[in-house]
Amino acid sequence: MAMVAVIRVELNSLSTEDLEKILMQPRNALLKQYTALLETEGVELDFTSDAIKEIAKIATFVNSQTENIGARRLYTIMELLTEDISFSAPDLKGQKIPITVEYVKDKLKEVLENKDLSKYIL
Repeated sequence: MAMVAVIRVELNSLSTEDLEKILMQPRNALLKQYTALLETEGVELDFTSDAIKEIAKIATFVNSQTENIGARRLYTIMELLTEDISFSAPDLKGQKIPITVEYVKDKLKEVLENKDLSKYIL
């Protein structure tokens, strides 16, 4: 009879700063992916540093209020943030869209105000 070893590992939650780095630093970072995706439609996204911090802050908040899925939360946040631009991309061709902290707060206010965050889990 074979013995089975069970290893339990406890991980620390990602901080807002960690999520901010994940948004920007990897070669295939989400900000780079979304920027490149919209560039194929002729739309340029311009993320301010404050906007990036706010995105990470909101992802941290949602993780703290629902199931903490770590950096995967950023995908959902970015989808919500860019869905209107993606949908309207053909009409926005040739434009540079500034993504400011005000834009982020406006587009994601429902996430922050909604007490039932379950629809934002993934």
